[in-house]
Order: sequence, then structure tokens, then C-alpha cells
Amino acid sequence: MINVKFEQVMSNVEEAVTEDELAALLDNETNITAYAGYEPSGKLHLGHLLTAYKLMDLQSVGVDVIVLLADLHAYLNEKGTMDQIRDWADHYQKCFSALGLAEGTRFVRGSDYQLEPEYTKLILKLARHTTLNRARRSMDEVSRNAEDPVVSQMIYPLMQTADIGYLNIDIAVGGIDQRKIHMLAREELHSMGFKSPVCVHTPILLGLDANKMSSSSDNLIAIEDSPESIKKRIQSAYCPPRTVGDNPLLQLYRYYVFPQFKQVELERPQQYGGPICYEDFSTLELDYAVGKLHPLDLKNGAATYIERIIGPIRSALRSD
Repeated sequence: MINVKFEQVMSNVEEAVTEDELAALLDNETNITAYAGYEPSGKLHLGHLLTAYKLMDLQSVGVDVIVLLADLHAYLNEKGTMDQIRDWADHYQKCFSALGLAEGTRFVRGSDYQLEPEYTKLILKLARHTTLNRARRSMDEVSRNAEDPVVSQMIYPLMQTADIGYLNIDIAVGGIDQRKIHMLAREELHSMGFKSPVCVHTPILLGLDANKMSSSSDNLIAIEDSPESIKKRIQSAYCPPRTVGDNPLLQLYRYYVFPQFKQVELERPQQYGGPICYEDFSTLELDYAVGKLHPLDLKNGAATYIERIIGPIRSALRSD
């Protein structure tokens, strides 16, 4: 028998550790809590929305959700002063609320509890169980300064592990770059009297230039980008004809457009077949692979639908 809740949560997921544990949890348990943590620093962009959408999927199947605005994590990872980070945390909370995270979502600041004595004791216990090499490997994918890390960045994975236990989390959600930290949590928390979390990992998507998505590279779409900026960015994006692998435009359709819209209509000149409507990503991908769709068809459609996703968030922020 197909577990509908499981199928919903697993859509567009890179992996779940483990799938059997996730299916059993969703099928047999009540009062399940999931979380994702975000370092509040810099503009929120489409990369952040991937885990937020997964939190929304979890809410749709009855899971309680915590959004951790990890201000102390951001400070330890050299993302700004605490005053700057607090301002970004306020902004992120408004963005996620405008995106559509359900009423009842708990927004928690790390600084609300991470300076408590019991939390500190947990960090010290984890420090005794974690080698320096393990802590450094856990930070390799998410560190601001991986080549020459400071000591604070070695504390970071211990704090993220402690967060999962301290917040009583059943399902930890994050990008696949969080995997090493989540595995640390699965291995260490149980021996300290906490639950071992099920971990749900979303893929790390390409930037618009087909390189790693990065604010410093300016190869992404930010939540507050104007319609004109969105169109300009997408029109200049890497999108070779008939190429489906490592194509950032197709990723926009797979991970953002189709999950939000039941039908996707692309405009084409009449001499090339006129408008065409799709109800699933696989059909659109196949048509692009065989040349039935031109890169410009993809780009024009993506600009329209990404604006339909971002526009309401941007409007809500401006009217706040």
C-alpha cells in the first residue's frame, strides 16, 4: 500500500536517512516535529526556498514545523555582527511567513536558548565525543572560511547537533550539504538520551551560470528581485539547446514551477507550434531534449512563473 504522506515528503528529495524510518514515523506516530535552520545573513533567495517548500510539504501531512533562525550560528560562521544578523532574522521570518508556511509555524531564534546552562552542558558533552577532524569535515560544505577555519566554526556542528536534541526534533530538513552534520546528530544524540533524527535532504541546485549557487557570484534570484531583474537574470542564464543535464533552467521548472502550478503554459511563436501546456516536468524535459522547445521558450516561461512565485512575497514585504 502506498504511503501518501511518505510520497509527498519524498518528492524532489535527494535522500532520506532512512526512508524506512521516515515511512514508519509518518505512518505510525503523532505529534511529529520537523525543523530546518537558516543562517540569517544576506538576501533570501531561491536556494533557501527549497527547504522551505519541504517544510510546507511536511505541514501538509500533519507535521509540526520549527524554523530555526540561527543567529548565533551565523555569528560563529563570520556572517556579520549580532545586530546585523538580528535584522536579517526579522527579515527572514517575514519572508517565510509571506511564502506560505502555515499558521502555527514556530519561529525560534538560536539566541533564545543557546546560552542556557543545560544547552552549554550538552555542547561540552558533544565536544568530548567528537574529534577535531570530524568537526572540521562536518563544516567543510557550509563554512564561510573552509581553508583557514577559526575555532568558532568547529563549535558550529556541535551546536547544530545540540539544536536537534534540545528542540526535540523528529525530522531534520536541510540541503545535502548538511549531511555530515546530520549524521553526527544521528550517531551521538541517542547515547545522550535524545532521539536520533530522521534526516531529509534536498539537492543543492546550480546557479544561473551553471556554477555553484552563491551570493558572492550573484548567480541567483533573490526574493526581492524586481520582475525586470528576474527576467534579465533568466534571459542571461546558461541553457544550451537539447541539454538536460546540469541545466539550471530545467531545475527551476522541476523544483519551483511544477510543485507550485498544476499546469504550465509556455508561449511559442505560431511557426514553431504556438502555445503548449504541460502538466508534469518529465514531459517538458523530454520535449526540450528532442528540440521541441527552444531555450528562449524555457527562459520566457521561467521568468513568468518565477515572478508569480516571488511577486506575492515581495508585495507582502513592501506592505508590512
